[in-house]
Amino acid sequence: MTRGIDKLWETIETRSGSDPETSYTAMLLSRGLGRIAQKVGEEAVETVIEAARVEAGVAERSNIAAESAELLNHLLVLWKAAGLTPGDIDAVLDAREAQSGIEEKNSRARG
Repeated sequence: MTRGIDKLWETIETRSGSDPETSYTAMLLSRGLGRIAQKVGEEAVETVIEAARVEAGVAERSNIAAESAELLNHLLVLWKAAGLTPGDIDAVLDAREAQSGIEEKNSRARG
């Protein structure tokens, strides 16, 4: 998966300076963080819907894979717009690695 993320990141980096008339990535970036965040939300919802459809037996697992790819693409464009890199996300994941998911979640809980 890392190779796929790295390859996608390279593509986003390359296309970020392109003409928004010819590059979807450049067009999204030109619209700003808010619009990109909206697209991430839309793709997340579509991924959830496909998962529910698979569970109900009315869709194929490949639908989840396709929607997940769209979600990851938009998420990485959001990172780019926010001035983040995959390395920034890796650092957060590395810091969390020493504790369980429940401990990490509880450490973020609001009192």
